[in-house]
Amino acid sequence: MPDPTTLANSVQTGECRLHELTDIDDVDADTAAAARRLIVEEQADIALDAVSDYGFPAAEATANIENMIGTIDIPIGVAGPVIVNGGALTGKRYLPLATTEGALLASVNRGCTVLSAAGGAVARVMKSGMSRAPVFRVDNVVTAKALVEWVRDNIDSLRDAAEETTNHGELESVTPYAVGRSVYLRFRYDTKDAMGMNMATIATEAACEVVEKETDAELIALSGNLCTDKKPAAINAVEGRGRTVTADVTIPRETVVDRLHTTPSAVAELNTRKNLIGSAKAGSLGFNAHVANVVAAMFIATGQDEAQVVEGANAITTAEVRENDLYMSVSIASLEVGTVGGGTTLPAQAEALDMLGIRGGGTPPGSNADGLAECIATGALAGELSLLSALASRNLSTAHADLGRE
Repeated sequence: MPDPTTLANSVQTGECRLHELTDIDDVDADTAAAARRLIVEEQADIALDAVSDYGFPAAEATANIENMIGTIDIPIGVAGPVIVNGGALTGKRYLPLATTEGALLASVNRGCTVLSAAGGAVARVMKSGMSRAPVFRVDNVVTAKALVEWVRDNIDSLRDAAEETTNHGELESVTPYAVGRSVYLRFRYDTKDAMGMNMATIATEAACEVVEKETDAELIALSGNLCTDKKPAAINAVEGRGRTVTADVTIPRETVVDRLHTTPSAVAELNTRKNLIGSAKAGSLGFNAHVANVVAAMFIATGQDEAQVVEGANAITTAEVRENDLYMSVSIASLEVGTVGGGTTLPAQAEALDMLGIRGGGTPPGSNADGLAECIATGALAGELSLLSALASRNLSTAHADLGRE
C-alpha cells in the first residue's frame, strides 16, 4: 500500500489529483486523508494535529464529504430534560445542541425547565413535503398556458414517472407558475423519514422527461429557485417546505414571575414590539428572536444539512396574556429534517438521534422525522421564552457576564 508521503508527492508532481487518491489500488480513505493533510501542512506551513484526530474510519464519511482531511470538533451539550407532548413523540427528552456560542445552552436549558414546569410544550407537524421546482422555456404566453393546463390534466403520468425512481417517496402535488416564457413546476413530495432533497431531485428529473416528451416545453434547469432551497423565500414561509411545525405552551403567571423574573404582559408586549413590529419594519421573513440558534445547533448535532438553517429560521413567535397566564408559540414554516441518510449516519450524529429515540426509519414511515421536528420546535420555543424573558427583565447582558462571555 502506498504511504501518505508517496501519495502526497504524486499529487504535487501532477500524477494525480486530490480527489483521485482513493481511486488508486490499495489506498483507503484514511491514508488518502493523511496524504491530503501533508499537502496542506506543507503549503500552509502548519500542523493539522487537531484536525487529524478523528474517532471513526474516514470511509464512513465518503458519502458526506470529498477531499477529506479530518474532522472539526464542535462542543455538544444538552438542554433539558424537557417534556414534549408531540403527535409523533412524547415524554421527557434531553435536546442535543452543538454550538460554539457561549450561554446558548444555558438559555435554552432555562426555557426547557420552565416549559416542563408548565406541563411541557405541545408540538405538532401541520404538514410536510419536500419541493423541487424545475423551470421550462416555452414560446409565448399561449404555450405557457397550454403547459399549465397539460400539467393539471396529466398529474397521474407525472406521478407514475416520479415514483418509479423511489421506493418511499410519494408525489403529493405539482403547482405551475408562469412568468412570461418561463414556466415553473413546483413538485412537492412526501419523503417519509428522509429529508428528501436528493429523492425529490431524482424523481423530478424523471417527471421532467415526460413533460419534454409530451409537450413543446424545454427544460432549462432542474431547479428554477422556486423550490426554494437554502435561500430566504416568501414561498417557503407561506407554503412550507420540509416540515411545517408548531409548538406552544401556557405558563402560569406565578411561574413567569418566580422563574423568569418578569410578567406575562411584559413578555407579550416585548414580543409584539420586537418580534412582530420590529421584524416587519426590517422587512424580515422571520418574526422571532433567535430561532436560528436552536435550529442550527440541533441540525449540527443530529446530522442535518446545516445550510438549510436559512429556511429553518423562517419562524413566527407569538405571545399573549390569557387569563393572566402567558401563552407562547413558535411556528416554523420550513424545517427540512430527516432521520435517515446524509449526516444522520455519522457516529456522533447517530448517537444524538438515539438520545431522542428517533434514529432511522419510523413506524409509521415519517414519524421519526416528525418527532425530530417536534423536538426542534420545542427547543426553539424554550429559547424564545428564555431570551424574551431575559430582555423583558433587562438581565440579558448580566446573564452573559455571569457566564464569563465577552
